[in-house]
Amino acid sequence: MVTRSVYVVLFVALCLSFAGLPVQEAEGQSSGQQVGEAPEYDESVLLSRVRQLTLEGNRAGEGYFSPDGTQMVFQSEREAGNPFFQIYVMDMLTGETRRISPGQGKTTCAFFHPVTGDIEFASTHHDPLSLEMQREELEFRASGQEHRNAWDYDPEMEIYVADADTGELTRLTNVRGYDAEGSYSPDGEWIVFASTRDAYGRELTPEEQQAMETDASYFSEIYTMRADGSEQTRLTHVPGYDGGPFFSPDGKKIVWRRFQENGMLADVWTMDLDGSNQRQITDFGAMSWAPYTHPSGEYIFFSSNKYGFANFEVFIVDFDGKKEPVRVTTTDGFDGLPVPTPDGKQLVWTSTRYGATARQTGQLFIGNWNHEKALELLEQAPPRKSSSDSR
Repeated sequence: MVTRSVYVVLFVALCLSFAGLPVQEAEGQSSGQQVGEAPEYDESVLLSRVRQLTLEGNRAGEGYFSPDGTQMVFQSEREAGNPFFQIYVMDMLTGETRRISPGQGKTTCAFFHPVTGDIEFASTHHDPLSLEMQREELEFRASGQEHRNAWDYDPEMEIYVADADTGELTRLTNVRGYDAEGSYSPDGEWIVFASTRDAYGRELTPEEQQAMETDASYFSEIYTMRADGSEQTRLTHVPGYDGGPFFSPDGKKIVWRRFQENGMLADVWTMDLDGSNQRQITDFGAMSWAPYTHPSGEYIFFSSNKYGFANFEVFIVDFDGKKEPVRVTTTDGFDGLPVPTPDGKQLVWTSTRYGATARQTGQLFIGNWNHEKALELLEQAPPRKSSSDSR
């Protein structure tokens, strides 16, 4: 029987706590993980000149860069009358920001095409019920109520691409189920993404139906498709949430997050482009997610709550996963979704540091990145051990 835990619901809510939606842990529940020792160094060893990039709106996150690093695409909740994310592009030189999504419905997970500058992202603006859902959500929030799960894996979510010159949108996916979390290959020929489509294309068992009602992300798998939407191919076939995929800088690997079937723990994995050679990179005994490879290809950034159930921090791990991960951030609260600039000299991530508001709204932060020190610390890290070894 498929067992769904309260932890996966809490995980999704915690990872979206930067959304400004307060999270309350279920009474009597805890993470069940051990809290590790704090590092002997402060985050200033790896990060310097940390400053806040976004200020507007209830929340902002998931910043990704154009190949030349002059633009950053991100998602933010800031449109009047729409409580959901929309997609924006920031000029990194002037700070000028413009919306590139329609402004209606929900959007998420934008990424620049490395050659054309087009931007792919996921959206529900085509859904006839999108405006009604916006109104209902505004009324819900105005009532003071709180969602248990801040992300609903809407089956109307589909992947679009916005033309860099005209802004014209082209729909790439058109299958019932959540299609999102997409990113381009370094040559721009392919997109890797996550989808729950399998759950909507067949009859579910009673156990699977129960899992769907608890958390639809359980059915998420990794797919690839051509940049024009053709040749959509499934790569993973494991129960539990597979998502957040990206290509490695050399285009030879895919890195992503995989949850255990019961939804309690997650780790970073890599695989070949055809789905073969799937390899677990972390074994942290925690919720480790949002992996993104440094442009050098030598290590992977990711987020984990290894040091406290609600205290997500940024870590790095060698690309082959031979060493224990090294902690990067040391500030209380949520630090996650780390992405380096194309030259590898800066890091952008989403954070609730500095107590942005009373509702702990998360925003995007940027800091100078010490690549040489990162390599030094990774070299000094001990060999990877199983999470079960410390229990």
